[in-house]
Amino acid sequence: MTSALLVSCLYAAPTQELNQQKTVSALSKRYGDRAGLRANAWFKIVNDSQQLAEIDKLEKVNQFFNLFRFIDDQTLWGDSNYWASPMEFIGVNGGDCEDFSIAKYFTLLQLGIPEDKLRITMVKATSLNQYHMVLAYYEKPNSIPLVLDNLDKTIKLATKRKDLLPVYSFNGKQLWLNKERGRGVLAGSSSRLEKWTDLKLRLGVDRLRQPKLNME
Repeated sequence: MTSALLVSCLYAAPTQELNQQKTVSALSKRYGDRAGLRANAWFKIVNDSQQLAEIDKLEKVNQFFNLFRFIDDQTLWGDSNYWASPMEFIGVNGGDCEDFSIAKYFTLLQLGIPEDKLRITMVKATSLNQYHMVLAYYEKPNSIPLVLDNLDKTIKLATKRKDLLPVYSFNGKQLWLNKERGRGVLAGSSSRLEKWTDLKLRLGVDRLRQPKLNME
């Protein structure tokens, strides 16, 4: 791939037109019939929620993905830190905190939420004493963000999540370093994140990875 084409891929709009029949067929073939049912349920959420208010879109997407199972990457993929695509996450019926946040992020983009309002955010979860990932939604640039999380399944303002200490955040364009409970300090392009760059190059249904564990 030429460097110019690579840059184009990294900065292209992170939504794509997905063919429902092709997607359902690919997931069913790779992961089993139930994966196809989950894919159809995802398409229904996307199709039925287009005209909802943004807060209602957040609720629908958060509730849908929080029904999925949590499982660590090593057990599921045989990889200590694998960022699954939304279709892989739907296909295998679970993943870790990164996968929940990534799936919510891309689904909300499909629903027309502007990318500038969304940030995938790495935090320190003090209740677990470990790093964790959530999705943050900013209604306005200076708003206190709402947090979509798979640990606390209720969407809450960041100020109500005293158990989360932000470390860094990113979307399809930018990377921020968070030194306090604000929007953070701009630290350049999100393409600096190797895992994020790899994920964006794998989006779609033509690069579905086979899991180590059957989650059906």
